[in-house]
Amino acid sequence: MSDNSNQSSSYEEEFSFKSVLNERKKDVAYLLRFKKQFTFVLLLGIAAGALVARFWPVTYSARLTFIIEDSKASGGSLLAGLAGQFGLDMGGALGGASGVLAGDNVTALLRSESMIERTLLSPFPDEPGRSLADRYADSYELKEAWRKFSKLEKDIMFPTNRSKYTRLQDSLLQDMIIRVGKSNMSISKPDKKLGFFELRVTTPDEKLSQLFSLYIIDQATKFYIQTKTKAQRVNVNRLQARADSIGRLLNRKTYSASAANSILLDANPAYPTANVRTELEQRDKMVLQTIYAEIIKNLEVSRTMLVQETPTFQLVDTPQLPLHKNRVKYPKGIVMGAFLTGILYGLFLLAFRKPGVN
Repeated sequence: MSDNSNQSSSYEEEFSFKSVLNERKKDVAYLLRFKKQFTFVLLLGIAAGALVARFWPVTYSARLTFIIEDSKASGGSLLAGLAGQFGLDMGGALGGASGVLAGDNVTALLRSESMIERTLLSPFPDEPGRSLADRYADSYELKEAWRKFSKLEKDIMFPTNRSKYTRLQDSLLQDMIIRVGKSNMSISKPDKKLGFFELRVTTPDEKLSQLFSLYIIDQATKFYIQTKTKAQRVNVNRLQARADSIGRLLNRKTYSASAANSILLDANPAYPTANVRTELEQRDKMVLQTIYAEIIKNLEVSRTMLVQETPTFQLVDTPQLPLHKNRVKYPKGIVMGAFLTGILYGLFLLAFRKPGVN
């Protein structure tokens, strides 16, 4: 007897789709009792969705795609491409692209505070004395909110020269830099196997979105090329200075040798040492010529290496006006408002349904 009771207590009811469907049918039948209330709630949802679509802030997105090609990174490209077909990333192991803007580092660089700061402090075209930071603060109406922090209760401006900024200007600029990095910029790599990057800048100002995307790419390009080729450029400049110096000495020595030859023509043949000066001048000239030739050769080699190490930062798609407008359209707002209010009201009715009521 006890065994049968234990078996019955340990028995679990099997899952059945039919029973689940029956329960849902009961829920629907229960909700249909509140048709009038549902109609009123749906009308409220439609009105709310229309209001959201009417007052939702409009923003503009500037989309820019670019590619970075490093000429020295092609050594293992074939093997790396073959490994990529099997889901393996062997770019670093095969001597692939490396450096400041190689791989995923591009995201960190473009989001860095220094790049955003340089871009914000760029002059805004056709508006003398104003920077992109001023335009950004105006587009978000930040200057009105910040006016209370100013002792003179005037708009706080952000000139392109930061050396004379007050502590308040520095603090507010830092706040804008953080806002831009978190809310207004997105950098992605659409295809991991390709070297294309996509930058998207979204602000309420159409012109600001376009200029910010172009300016920050320009700042990153300059920084990348200067960093990538710094050592080679220093070597080229050093060799160029040396070549200029030796060239000037060689010119002077050429004039001296020519003058010595002229004196030799009028010298007395009875004196055997008369041509010594000419020989010394010719010897020094030949030494300088040899040194100058070697320096010029090394300079040309260094220039060739500099060209090879200079990467290509190529823009593929640039933002053109008019930009894509981000807004909630009325049909979408109405449908979403009705759907959400209907779902929420239905869940509310089911949650507070009295036990046993079908």
